[in-house]
Amino acid sequence: MHTFSKYVFCFCFTFIALNTNAQLLNQVDSSEKDLAEIIGQLFKQQAKPSQQKKLNFSVVPAAGYAMHTGWAGMLTGNVGFYQGGNNDGVQKISSVLVDVTYTENRQVLVPLYANIWTKKNKFNIIIDHRYIKYPSKVFGMEDKLDIPSGYFVDYNGLKLHQSILHSIAKDTYLGLGYYFDALWNVRELDPPAGMKTAFQEYGIQQKNTAAGPVFQLLYDSRLNTINPLNGTYASIAYRNNLKWMGSTSSWQSMQIDLRKYIRFPAHSKNTLAFWNLNWFTLSGTPPFLMLPSNGWDDAYNSGRGYIQGRYRGRNMLYYETEYRFRISKNGILGGTVFVNGQTFSAEQLSKYGALKTGYGVGLRIKLNKFSGANICIDYGFGKNGSKGFAVNLGEIF
Repeated sequence: MHTFSKYVFCFCFTFIALNTNAQLLNQVDSSEKDLAEIIGQLFKQQAKPSQQKKLNFSVVPAAGYAMHTGWAGMLTGNVGFYQGGNNDGVQKISSVLVDVTYTENRQVLVPLYANIWTKKNKFNIIIDHRYIKYPSKVFGMEDKLDIPSGYFVDYNGLKLHQSILHSIAKDTYLGLGYYFDALWNVRELDPPAGMKTAFQEYGIQQKNTAAGPVFQLLYDSRLNTINPLNGTYASIAYRNNLKWMGSTSSWQSMQIDLRKYIRFPAHSKNTLAFWNLNWFTLSGTPPFLMLPSNGWDDAYNSGRGYIQGRYRGRNMLYYETEYRFRISKNGILGGTVFVNGQTFSAEQLSKYGALKTGYGVGLRIKLNKFSGANICIDYGFGKNGSKGFAVNLGEIF
């Protein structure tokens, strides 16, 4: 899920939040249970949240914790629906999500995310808009130690990403988008004395914009994108930032995002999941804060075990494997074990640095048995004593 979901931790408020996705994404039997039903039983009320509806809307307060935010409070709203119904069982669910978050580190985040599938999945419309006021830590480049504990940089950011993809074959889409990113009021808050930081060497710009077209090829055979049991996701997105379209400078990048989900064992509801994210700077000089970095993928989910932005470079290779398994027979409790690795380089053809590995375990609490939506609480470990929680609504990938 996206930014809004990174901080959710207060179960008593958030169990309603994903009821918007409840319309027969998963076939379930009478033995299946979810958090909404359990809460209903505790209060001796008939459980209603896990019903199949055409349109659901909720506004929910929540609280949570993340390595890069500290404690956070938020108000989130979402709506989920099917365009033209889901009578044939193949229509993909559409969703719109928005929230306002304020954190212990005085960060403000206001994202709006929409993933719309038109009737018979002919078009996929993706909107990812986000405003952030974001004092956060930065570190060095590639494998340089620079400042191991990091220091704070403050800035304002605006992200306006939108794309329209058209079906060209079964589960295959081709489309065009326009991406606009702006950073302003960029300043170092507590740089170490007596040394030049990687940010200073790269070149601090108090104001910067990146804007231009994006071309995307997508293959997605997952029926349930919230909690896939099987299927394949593959996306190639080429971004061309152009001065005449508003960019401060011209630069090009590409993201190749590959994911595979396998039921293991074959007749179980356990899943072996693989993720490979390749993020390249093809030419030009992106702003330091827009370079490939862990935790800065579109969903802010890569690199569990490390604080967001711990590693950064012109090019990034990222790998993750996760095994998701049931703990309780009724499906309300599950678990996961995961391992990831990331490496960076200054140039595409130059040698990549050492693999920075992470690993950990997690708990899954079923929010909605029809959608498969979980509260995900993970604890990850990285190199040099790095460790911390990662909390999500919906799976990490």
